[in-house]
Amino acid sequence: MMLNYAHLKTMALELRHFQLLAAIADTGSLAGASRKLFLTSSALSHQLRDAEERLGIRLFQRRHRRLLLTGAGQKVLDSARRVLAEVALAEAACRQEAPDDLLRLSTGCYTAYGWLPPVLRHWQAEYPRVELRIVLEATRQPLPALLAGELDLALTTDPPPHVRLRRTPLFEDELRLLVAADHHLAGRAHVSVEELAREHVLTYDAPAEQLDVYTRLFWRTGIEPRRVSRVPLTEALVDLVRAGFGVTALSPWMMPAGREGLVSLRLTPRGVRRRWTAVTLGSHPPSSPVGRFVQLLKEDVKALEAEDSLERSKPRARG
Repeated sequence: MMLNYAHLKTMALELRHFQLLAAIADTGSLAGASRKLFLTSSALSHQLRDAEERLGIRLFQRRHRRLLLTGAGQKVLDSARRVLAEVALAEAACRQEAPDDLLRLSTGCYTAYGWLPPVLRHWQAEYPRVELRIVLEATRQPLPALLAGELDLALTTDPPPHVRLRRTPLFEDELRLLVAADHHLAGRAHVSVEELAREHVLTYDAPAEQLDVYTRLFWRTGIEPRRVSRVPLTEALVDLVRAGFGVTALSPWMMPAGREGLVSLRLTPRGVRRRWTAVTLGSHPPSSPVGRFVQLLKEDVKALEAEDSLERSKPRARG
């Protein structure tokens, strides 16, 4: 059967909306859906509102702390379940063909993989016949991808506990605001959420519920940014900031080594800290290629932290 590609261009909903609809219908609440989808209730609330705005209809009604499907919502849910079932069958068929000598990796840092080559060299020397594949499609929702068997290793921040998943803490970082050196905020010690909301904010090209600048800043204070542009690549984000087109929130290790024309500032007086964790299925033993990769990654992080600590302890030359 040939697809009607003209119709595909006008489709309002995405797979994530179908997953949300099914999870709410199965659990009766956003809190229950949150536990199934590994996203906060606040993020799912925004996602549901987005789906309803795209369709121009109400999908659920709130009754006694439960979300009940409207008539239109039931029709969309019926279609959603058929679509999700077909996608699950297709993915299962593909996984049956997947080779054993493959490690599938995804990380929440999108296009920043500068840390990978040193670890990969050591790991590849021990497992020369195992291929490492970066699965960009799983970047947005790595934990469901792990549980579905589509991924072997996810590097993500603050993952919730799950009986089937093994979590290995790696390091902490701080989300900071990157601005041009001549930006009017460049001389500040920190920037408030209210001040950030007045700027032209550049983010990765991902749903808002999967972006830390929303979930850890804007939504916690009930503030929405006035202007947002989505950019697919870290390098493009940095270049646009340097050119004065806007500001963006990044971790220092994702910023370029040479920061000419750029300044990073703390977000809020206390800062925004994140804990990065390697997450694998509990069925992978530490001696497996996946377990060994996590071990090497942890050792590399410790070495970098020790090197960074030594560098900071050196006396500064006085002018």
